[in-house]
Amino acid sequence: MTVGAHGSDAFLGAVRSGLGDAALDTDAATLERYGTSRLPGGPRGPLAVVCPASTEDVVALVDLARTHRIALWPVSAGENIALGERAPIHAGQVVVDMGRRMNRVLEIDETLGFVEIEPGVTFQGLYDELQRRGSDLMISTTSGPPTGSLLGNALDKGAGHTPSFDQFGSLCGMEIVLGTGEVMRTGDGSYPGAATWHLSRYGYGPVVDGLFAQSNLGVVTRAGLWLQKRPPVIRSFFFAFPDDGDLGEIFEKVRPLRQSGQVAMPVKVTSDLYVAGTEESYPFDAMGGRTPISDEARNALQERHGIGAWMVGAAIYGASEADVNARIDRIRALMEAGGRARYIPHEEAIERPMLKAQVDFFSGVPTSHELGLLKWRDRAGGKGRGATWYLTTCPMRGADATAMQARSRAILAEHGLDYLAAFGCGPRGARALHLIIFDRSDPEECARVSACYRALSNAHGAVGLPVSRTSLDFQQEEMDRREVVPSVLRRLKAVLDPDGIIAPGRYGV
Repeated sequence: MTVGAHGSDAFLGAVRSGLGDAALDTDAATLERYGTSRLPGGPRGPLAVVCPASTEDVVALVDLARTHRIALWPVSAGENIALGERAPIHAGQVVVDMGRRMNRVLEIDETLGFVEIEPGVTFQGLYDELQRRGSDLMISTTSGPPTGSLLGNALDKGAGHTPSFDQFGSLCGMEIVLGTGEVMRTGDGSYPGAATWHLSRYGYGPVVDGLFAQSNLGVVTRAGLWLQKRPPVIRSFFFAFPDDGDLGEIFEKVRPLRQSGQVAMPVKVTSDLYVAGTEESYPFDAMGGRTPISDEARNALQERHGIGAWMVGAAIYGASEADVNARIDRIRALMEAGGRARYIPHEEAIERPMLKAQVDFFSGVPTSHELGLLKWRDRAGGKGRGATWYLTTCPMRGADATAMQARSRAILAEHGLDYLAAFGCGPRGARALHLIIFDRSDPEECARVSACYRALSNAHGAVGLPVSRTSLDFQQEEMDRREVVPSVLRRLKAVLDPDGIIAPGRYGV
């Protein structure tokens, strides 16, 4: 959508007049900050930043955008690290910061175990509020920053580290402003005065909530979120496996633990560099400036930090220490069979920062420890901290995990990049996160990262393993790989947002 200077000026004036001076920010430093990302594709500057304070403000903003043909780019709290941060997909769109002023916890129901939140409620913010109240409810944190939005993460299909890890699946009842200016409440919320809005996920008629995940079909202004009760005892367990080739065995051992319910949360399986990189930087001097890192340098990191080529970790929730310890003993018997795994108990893990961070994740405690990975390749004093993701699903079979690792390691090495991988293992599939850390101050390295991402997507896609979440740089490409769905989404977009003003281009729609 292109808009002339006069249209832009008229829109900005109308926003200031209708929503107030506090809602509009066109300061050059603000626009630069909101347009910057860690992606290889570089910055995308917005026309302005608008910060609504209510659903009514969002309705007014949508109406003004339709009148003046201005594209809006809604974001929530936090940075959306490695996926585009707060930058719009196209320069000149208006960033709608839903988090700066719409940041209230609207309701906490201790008895039924849910909260109602606005987009600006962060993981840290809700955790602190629950602590302040002495609540026994707990959140499911992610590996991202504690300043991230709970609602934003859920709508982008993020995943947590507790038994209620499915962030979008934990939502129940949303309020959405459509591109027509209508306000729609999903589920039982469509019934005036319903007391069950955040209790019954499906409601009456078709379930439309999923249309607003990874979507540009509307602006979500509030939602219910189900929380679980904190158990009396949470105890972690870790196993270190010495060799890259152990990944297949790990998958074969983890799958029955997840399918039987012996472990209720995703089992986190992380590569050596993913773990050590939270506290280390790339050994450029030892490597003579060469990339990627050598096996010898990796082995040195493993020895220094007491980790393996692979680390496997999760936690058991229970009613008593005796109950939890007995269950961990059964897990140890399975994992240690064959002699490959070295057990690391909870007491040792909490004394080691890189493992303590995972214990916090498993316990629903926000932590920023894994953000240390951003410095892995930085040689520009903070300006080189580039990051993007390649995320797909790996079937929970050892042969599939072995083949995926081989493809990924070869492609990353070919492009001079390191293998930093984290698998969130479920009963049938594992979220396979490949974190690509690079020096974004180096244009040549940025080009290699883009080429590497496409090579990963092509190679894994060729064997039927498509991407499940991606950054601004690649959203259109990934949508173009799909069949039928893109045309259906375009038709839905034309109905729900007939003027195409809500995030045109997001996820390729």
